[in-house]
Amino acid sequence: MNETIFTQIMDIRDSGRVNMFDIPAVQRMAFKMEFYELICFIEEDRAAYVRFILTGEK
Repeated sequence: MNETIFTQIMDIRDSGRVNMFDIPAVQRMAFKMEFYELICFIEEDRAAYVRFILTGEK
């Protein structure tokens, strides 16, 4: 996970609009916010995304 993806996740989390475990909703929000790197990251390594949400481990 690079700094761009980390920042995009934090921006969505801080918006408070979606449950971060609702991955399809996170991807929709990322699309609306033009966070295409995050969408690709979740598609390519969903386990790393979930691990980060659970533990904060990058």
